[in-house]
Amino acid sequence: MHVVTKKTVVVGISGGVDSSVAAYLLKKDYNVIGLFMRNWDSFANGELNAENDQNICPQEIDYNDAKMVCEKLDIPLHRVDFVKEYWDDVFTYFLDELKKGRTPNPDLFCNKYIKFDKFIKEAKKLGADYIATGHYARLEDNKLLRGKDLNKDQTYFLAQVPIKNFENVLFPLGDLNKDEVRKIAKDLDLVTATKKDSTGICFIGERNYQKFIRNFLKPNPGDIVDIDTNNVIGTHQGLMNYTIGQRRNVGISGNKEKHYVVGKNVEKNILYVAFGEDPKSLYSDKALISGINLLTNKKIDECTAKFRYRSKDIKVSVERINDNQMFVKYPSLAKGVTPGQACVLYDGDVCLGSGIIDELYLNNEKLTYI
Repeated sequence: MHVVTKKTVVVGISGGVDSSVAAYLLKKDYNVIGLFMRNWDSFANGELNAENDQNICPQEIDYNDAKMVCEKLDIPLHRVDFVKEYWDDVFTYFLDELKKGRTPNPDLFCNKYIKFDKFIKEAKKLGADYIATGHYARLEDNKLLRGKDLNKDQTYFLAQVPIKNFENVLFPLGDLNKDEVRKIAKDLDLVTATKKDSTGICFIGERNYQKFIRNFLKPNPGDIVDIDTNNVIGTHQGLMNYTIGQRRNVGISGNKEKHYVVGKNVEKNILYVAFGEDPKSLYSDKALISGINLLTNKKIDECTAKFRYRSKDIKVSVERINDNQMFVKYPSLAKGVTPGQACVLYDGDVCLGSGIIDELYLNNEKLTYI
Protein backbone atom coordinates (compact mmCIF):
# COMPACT_ATOMS: atom_id res chain seq x y z
CA MET A 1 0.00 0.00 0.00
CA HIS A 2 1.35 3.41 -1.00
CA VAL A 3 1.42 5.92 1.87
CA VAL A 4 1.35 9.59 0.96
CA THR A 5 3.57 11.57 3.31
CA LYS A 6 2.28 14.99 4.23
CA LYS A 7 4.45 18.01 3.55
CA THR A 8 5.86 19.76 6.60
CA VAL A 9 4.97 23.34 7.48
CA VAL A 10 6.68 25.24 10.28
CA VAL A 11 4.34 27.80 11.82
CA GLY A 12 5.51 30.87 13.71
CA ILE A 13 3.70 30.46 17.03
CA SER A 14 3.68 33.75 18.93
CA GLY A 15 1.38 32.92 21.82
CA GLY A 16 -1.47 34.90 20.25
CA VAL A 17 -4.81 33.82 18.83
CA ASP A 18 -3.91 34.36 15.16
CA SER A 19 -0.90 32.05 15.03
CA SER A 20 -2.78 29.50 17.16
CA VAL A 21 -5.63 29.27 14.66
CA ALA A 22 -3.21 29.30 11.72
CA ALA A 23 -1.54 26.19 13.15
CA TYR A 24 -4.89 24.47 13.67
CA LEU A 25 -6.10 25.18 10.12
CA LEU A 26 -2.95 23.68 8.62
CA LYS A 27 -3.15 20.40 10.55
CA LYS A 28 -5.61 18.84 8.12
CA ASP A 29 -3.25 18.97 5.15
CA TYR A 30 0.25 19.23 6.62
CA ASN A 31 2.61 17.89 9.20
CA VAL A 32 2.72 20.96 11.46
CA ILE A 33 5.63 22.07 13.64
CA GLY A 34 5.47 25.15 15.85
CA LEU A 35 8.42 27.52 16.24
CA PHE A 36 8.46 30.28 18.86
CA MET A 37 10.83 33.22 18.34
CA ARG A 38 12.43 34.89 21.34
CA ASN A 39 13.63 38.27 20.13
CA TRP A 40 13.97 40.38 23.24
CA ASP A 41 15.90 40.01 26.50
CA SER A 42 15.08 42.79 28.95
CA PHE A 43 18.16 42.21 31.10
CA ALA A 44 20.68 41.69 28.29
CA ASN A 45 19.34 44.71 26.41
CA GLY A 46 19.67 47.06 29.36
CA GLU A 47 16.00 47.42 30.24
CA LEU A 48 16.70 47.27 33.96
CA ASN A 49 14.62 50.04 35.51
CA ALA A 50 12.66 48.95 38.55
CA GLU A 51 9.55 50.46 37.00
CA ASN A 52 9.67 47.73 34.36
CA ASP A 53 10.12 44.80 36.74
CA GLN A 54 6.50 43.67 36.64
CA ASN A 55 6.57 43.47 32.84
CA ILE A 56 10.12 42.23 32.48
CA CYS A 57 9.28 38.96 30.70
CA PRO A 58 6.18 39.41 28.51
CA GLN A 59 7.61 36.91 26.05
CA GLU A 60 7.74 34.22 28.72
CA ILE A 61 3.99 34.62 29.15
CA ASP A 62 3.59 34.31 25.39
CA TYR A 63 5.84 31.25 25.30
CA ASN A 64 3.81 29.52 28.00
CA ASP A 65 0.63 30.26 26.04
CA ALA A 66 2.28 28.93 22.88
CA LYS A 67 3.20 25.71 24.70
CA MET A 68 -0.36 25.22 25.92
CA VAL A 69 -1.74 25.80 22.42
CA CYS A 70 0.67 23.31 20.86
CA GLU A 71 -0.09 20.71 23.53
CA LYS A 72 -3.82 21.19 22.85
CA LEU A 73 -3.29 20.85 19.08
CA ASP A 74 -0.84 17.97 19.55
CA ILE A 75 1.98 19.57 17.60
CA PRO A 76 5.63 19.91 18.65
CA LEU A 77 6.94 23.34 19.63
CA HIS A 78 10.53 24.48 19.19
CA ARG A 79 12.06 27.72 20.43
CA VAL A 80 14.73 29.84 18.78
CA ASP A 81 16.64 32.84 20.13
CA PHE A 82 16.99 35.83 17.79
CA VAL A 83 17.79 38.40 20.49
CA LYS A 84 21.09 39.50 18.92
CA GLU A 85 19.68 39.52 15.39
CA TYR A 86 16.68 41.59 16.46
CA TRP A 87 18.94 44.09 18.21
CA ASP A 88 21.36 44.35 15.26
CA ASP A 89 18.87 44.40 12.39
CA VAL A 90 15.74 45.99 13.87
CA PHE A 91 16.19 47.76 17.18
CA THR A 92 19.43 49.58 16.35
CA TYR A 93 17.74 50.97 13.23
CA PHE A 94 14.76 51.99 15.36
CA LEU A 95 16.97 53.95 17.79
CA ASP A 96 19.00 55.56 14.98
CA GLU A 97 15.81 56.80 13.32
CA LEU A 98 14.53 58.25 16.59
CA LYS A 99 17.81 60.13 17.03
CA LYS A 100 17.21 61.70 13.60
CA GLY A 101 13.81 62.95 14.76
CA ARG A 102 11.94 60.46 12.57
CA THR A 103 9.12 58.05 13.39
CA PRO A 104 10.23 54.53 12.43
CA ASN A 105 8.05 51.45 12.19
CA PRO A 106 10.12 48.50 13.44
CA ASP A 107 7.44 45.93 12.54
CA LEU A 108 8.34 46.25 8.85
CA PHE A 109 11.98 45.42 9.52
CA CYS A 110 11.12 42.68 11.97
CA ASN A 111 9.21 41.00 9.15
CA LYS A 112 12.00 41.68 6.64
CA TYR A 113 14.99 40.55 8.70
CA ILE A 114 13.54 38.19 11.31
CA LYS A 115 10.23 36.54 10.38
CA PHE A 116 10.87 36.17 6.66
CA ASP A 117 14.62 35.67 6.75
CA LYS A 118 16.12 34.30 9.97
CA PHE A 119 12.93 32.38 10.77
CA ILE A 120 12.82 30.77 7.33
CA LYS A 121 16.40 29.56 7.68
CA GLU A 122 15.66 28.09 11.10
CA ALA A 123 12.47 26.45 9.82
CA LYS A 124 14.39 24.72 7.04
CA LYS A 125 16.64 23.16 9.68
CA LEU A 126 13.47 21.57 11.08
CA GLY A 127 12.64 20.10 7.68
CA ALA A 128 10.14 22.71 6.51
CA ASP A 129 8.66 22.45 3.04
CA TYR A 130 6.64 25.55 3.84
CA ILE A 131 6.52 28.21 6.52
CA ALA A 132 3.36 29.90 7.80
CA THR A 133 2.39 32.82 10.01
CA GLY A 134 -0.84 34.29 11.36
CA HIS A 135 -0.72 37.39 9.18
CA TYR A 136 -3.92 38.64 7.57
CA ALA A 137 -2.66 38.63 3.98
CA ARG A 138 -2.84 36.44 0.87
CA LEU A 139 -0.39 35.14 -1.71
CA GLU A 140 -1.65 34.36 -5.21
CA ASP A 141 0.36 33.90 -8.41
CA ASN A 142 3.49 35.30 -6.79
CA LYS A 143 1.61 38.42 -5.69
CA LEU A 144 1.03 39.74 -2.18
CA LEU A 145 -2.66 40.60 -1.70
CA ARG A 146 -4.53 42.28 1.12
CA GLY A 147 -6.30 40.03 3.59
CA LYS A 148 -10.06 39.72 3.14
CA ASP A 149 -10.55 41.39 6.53
CA LEU A 150 -9.51 44.89 5.49
CA ASN A 151 -9.66 46.08 9.09
CA LYS A 152 -6.94 43.57 10.02
CA ASP A 153 -5.03 43.45 6.71
CA GLN A 154 -1.28 43.37 7.41
CA THR A 155 0.26 43.78 3.97
CA TYR A 156 1.43 47.23 5.09
CA PHE A 157 3.83 45.52 7.50
CA LEU A 158 4.92 42.92 4.94
CA ALA A 159 5.76 45.34 2.14
CA GLN A 160 9.50 45.52 2.88
CA VAL A 161 9.95 41.75 2.52
CA PRO A 162 11.59 40.79 -0.83
CA ILE A 163 9.15 38.90 -3.04
CA LYS A 164 11.49 35.90 -3.29
CA ASN A 165 11.18 35.43 0.48
CA PHE A 166 7.47 34.69 0.11
CA GLU A 167 8.20 31.53 -1.84
CA ASN A 168 6.68 28.54 -0.01
CA VAL A 169 4.97 30.84 2.52
CA LEU A 170 1.39 30.20 3.65
CA PHE A 171 -1.05 32.68 5.18
CA PRO A 172 -3.95 30.52 6.47
CA LEU A 173 -5.90 33.52 7.80
CA GLY A 174 -5.92 35.47 4.54
CA ASP A 175 -9.53 34.62 3.71
CA LEU A 176 -10.87 34.95 7.26
CA ASN A 177 -11.95 37.87 9.40
CA LYS A 178 -10.96 38.34 13.02
CA ASP A 179 -14.34 37.33 14.42
CA GLU A 180 -14.13 34.01 12.59
CA VAL A 181 -10.63 33.42 13.96
CA ARG A 182 -11.78 34.17 17.51
CA LYS A 183 -14.73 31.80 17.11
CA ILE A 184 -12.50 28.95 15.91
CA ALA A 185 -10.20 29.48 18.90
CA LYS A 186 -13.14 29.54 21.33
CA ASP A 187 -14.67 26.39 19.82
CA LEU A 188 -11.29 24.68 20.31
CA ASP A 189 -11.05 26.06 23.87
CA LEU A 190 -7.60 27.48 23.18
CA VAL A 191 -5.99 29.53 25.94
CA THR A 192 -5.39 32.33 23.42
CA ALA A 193 -9.05 32.58 22.31
CA THR A 194 -9.79 35.81 24.18
CA LYS A 195 -6.22 37.08 24.49
CA LYS A 196 -5.89 40.76 23.64
CA ASP A 197 -4.11 41.59 20.39
CA SER A 198 -0.62 42.97 20.88
CA THR A 199 -0.28 46.66 20.04
CA GLY A 200 3.27 47.20 21.31
CA ILE A 201 6.54 47.42 19.44
CA CYS A 202 7.12 44.23 17.46
CA PHE A 203 8.24 41.40 19.76
CA ILE A 204 8.95 43.70 22.69
CA GLY A 205 5.41 43.69 24.01
CA GLU A 206 3.31 46.27 25.79
CA ARG A 207 5.28 49.07 27.41
CA ASN A 208 4.87 52.65 28.54
CA TYR A 209 6.61 54.00 25.45
CA GLN A 210 8.37 56.99 27.01
CA LYS A 211 9.61 54.99 30.01
CA PHE A 212 10.82 52.24 27.69
CA ILE A 213 12.72 54.61 25.38
CA ARG A 214 14.44 56.28 28.34
CA ASN A 215 16.33 53.03 28.86
CA PHE A 216 18.13 53.63 25.56
CA LEU A 217 17.97 57.33 24.68
CA LYS A 218 18.69 60.06 27.21
CA PRO A 219 15.84 62.60 27.52
CA ASN A 220 16.76 65.93 25.95
CA PRO A 221 14.12 68.59 26.76
CA GLY A 222 13.81 71.57 24.43
CA ASP A 223 11.50 74.33 23.23
CA ILE A 224 8.04 73.86 21.80
CA VAL A 225 7.56 76.59 19.17
CA ASP A 226 4.39 77.86 17.49
CA ILE A 227 5.32 77.50 13.82
CA ASP A 228 3.12 80.44 12.77
CA THR A 229 4.36 82.99 15.33
CA ASN A 230 7.80 81.52 16.13
CA ASN A 231 7.00 82.01 19.83
CA VAL A 232 8.22 79.52 22.45
CA ILE A 233 5.08 78.13 24.11
CA GLY A 234 6.31 75.17 26.14
CA THR A 235 8.96 72.54 26.77
CA HIS A 236 9.09 69.10 25.16
CA GLN A 237 10.60 66.03 26.81
CA GLY A 238 12.76 64.83 23.91
CA LEU A 239 11.93 64.81 20.19
CA MET A 240 11.85 60.99 20.10
CA ASN A 241 8.61 61.09 22.11
CA TYR A 242 6.56 62.88 19.45
CA THR A 243 5.31 62.19 15.95
CA ILE A 244 3.92 64.37 13.16
CA GLY A 245 0.18 64.83 13.54
CA GLN A 246 0.19 64.09 17.27
CA ARG A 247 -2.35 66.19 19.18
CA ARG A 248 -2.38 64.68 22.67
CA ASN A 249 0.18 64.89 25.47
CA VAL A 250 2.27 67.45 23.63
CA GLY A 251 3.12 69.42 26.76
CA ILE A 252 1.54 72.84 26.30
CA SER A 253 0.11 73.54 29.73
CA GLY A 254 -2.87 75.82 30.14
CA ASN A 255 -3.64 76.10 26.41
CA LYS A 256 -6.84 74.26 25.50
CA GLU A 257 -6.88 75.35 21.85
CA LYS A 258 -6.58 72.41 19.46
CA HIS A 259 -3.00 71.92 18.32
CA TYR A 260 -0.86 69.43 16.41
CA VAL A 261 2.79 68.49 16.18
CA VAL A 262 3.80 69.57 12.67
CA GLY A 263 7.60 69.33 12.63
CA LYS A 264 10.95 68.95 14.37
CA ASN A 265 14.34 70.63 14.17
CA VAL A 266 16.84 68.10 15.48
CA GLU A 267 19.85 70.44 15.35
CA LYS A 268 18.10 73.13 17.43
CA ASN A 269 16.06 70.56 19.42
CA ILE A 270 12.79 72.33 18.61
CA LEU A 271 9.33 70.77 18.43
CA TYR A 272 6.99 72.73 16.15
CA VAL A 273 3.24 72.84 16.71
CA ALA A 274 0.39 74.55 14.87
CA PHE A 275 -2.98 75.61 16.21
CA GLY A 276 -6.44 75.17 14.71
CA GLU A 277 -8.74 72.43 13.48
CA ASP A 278 -6.79 71.67 10.30
CA PRO A 279 -3.36 73.37 10.16
CA LYS A 280 -1.95 73.86 6.66
CA SER A 281 1.49 72.91 8.04
CA LEU A 282 0.35 69.27 8.21
CA TYR A 283 -0.13 68.96 4.45
CA SER A 284 2.17 67.92 1.63
CA ASP A 285 1.73 66.91 -2.02
CA LYS A 286 4.92 64.96 -2.74
CA ALA A 287 7.27 62.67 -0.83
CA LEU A 288 10.74 61.36 -1.53
CA ILE A 289 10.76 57.63 -0.78
CA SER A 290 13.96 55.63 -0.18
CA GLY A 291 14.79 52.00 0.54
CA ILE A 292 12.52 50.82 -2.27
CA ASN A 293 11.32 47.22 -2.19
CA LEU A 294 9.10 46.39 -5.16
CA LEU A 295 7.01 43.23 -5.30
CA THR A 296 6.33 43.52 -9.02
CA ASN A 297 8.41 43.76 -12.19
CA LYS A 298 5.82 45.97 -13.87
CA LYS A 299 6.51 49.68 -14.26
CA ILE A 300 4.46 51.67 -11.78
CA ASP A 301 3.07 55.02 -12.94
CA GLU A 302 -0.20 55.45 -11.08
CA CYS A 303 -1.54 53.53 -8.11
CA THR A 304 -2.73 54.16 -4.56
CA ALA A 305 -0.64 54.57 -1.42
CA LYS A 306 -0.97 54.25 2.33
CA PHE A 307 1.33 56.48 4.37
CA ARG A 308 0.37 54.90 7.70
CA TYR A 309 -1.15 51.58 8.62
CA ARG A 310 -4.56 53.03 9.46
CA SER A 311 -4.61 55.72 6.80
CA LYS A 312 -6.89 55.49 3.78
CA ASP A 313 -5.53 54.75 0.32
CA ILE A 314 -5.00 57.87 -1.78
CA LYS A 315 -4.33 58.14 -5.50
CA VAL A 316 -0.69 58.82 -6.35
CA SER A 317 1.68 58.95 -9.29
CA VAL A 318 5.18 57.53 -9.10
CA GLU A 319 8.38 58.93 -10.57
CA ARG A 320 11.32 56.54 -10.27
CA ILE A 321 14.66 58.26 -9.59
CA ASN A 322 16.92 55.22 -9.28
CA ASP A 323 16.84 51.67 -7.90
CA ASN A 324 16.56 52.96 -4.35
CA GLN A 325 14.48 56.14 -4.58
CA MET A 326 11.28 57.50 -6.08
CA PHE A 327 9.00 60.50 -5.82
CA VAL A 328 5.41 59.77 -4.88
CA LYS A 329 3.08 62.62 -5.86
CA TYR A 330 -0.43 63.21 -4.53
CA PRO A 331 -1.86 66.51 -5.85
CA SER A 332 -5.02 66.11 -3.76
CA LEU A 333 -2.75 66.64 -0.68
CA ALA A 334 -2.25 64.34 2.28
CA LYS A 335 -2.24 65.16 5.97
CA GLY A 336 0.39 64.09 8.49
CA VAL A 337 2.73 62.20 6.16
CA THR A 338 5.72 61.42 8.39
CA PRO A 339 9.43 60.81 7.68
CA GLY A 340 10.49 57.37 8.87
CA GLN A 341 7.11 55.77 8.23
CA ALA A 342 6.46 53.50 5.26
CA CYS A 343 4.79 54.47 2.03
CA VAL A 344 3.10 51.29 0.76
CA LEU A 345 1.85 51.12 -2.83
CA TYR A 346 -1.22 49.21 -4.04
CA ASP A 347 -3.07 48.31 -7.21
CA GLY A 348 -6.45 47.34 -5.84
CA ASP A 349 -5.79 44.44 -3.48
CA VAL A 350 -2.29 43.82 -4.84
CA CYS A 351 0.56 45.20 -2.75
CA LEU A 352 3.15 46.58 -5.18
CA GLY A 353 5.88 47.30 -2.65
CA SER A 354 7.07 50.05 -0.35
CA GLY A 355 9.75 52.48 0.70
CA ILE A 356 10.53 54.70 3.67
CA ILE A 357 9.42 58.34 3.65
CA ASP A 358 12.50 60.60 3.60
CA GLU A 359 11.43 64.12 2.62
CA LEU A 360 8.18 66.01 2.08
CA TYR A 361 7.31 68.74 -0.43
CA LEU A 362 4.52 71.19 -1.07
CA ASN A 363 4.29 73.05 -4.38
CA ASN A 364 7.78 71.69 -5.21
CA GLU A 365 9.29 73.24 -2.10
CA LYS A 366 10.90 70.96 0.47
CA LEU A 367 9.28 71.22 3.90
CA THR A 368 12.37 71.96 5.99
CA TYR A 369 10.56 71.96 9.35
CA ILE A 370 9.59 68.29 9.01
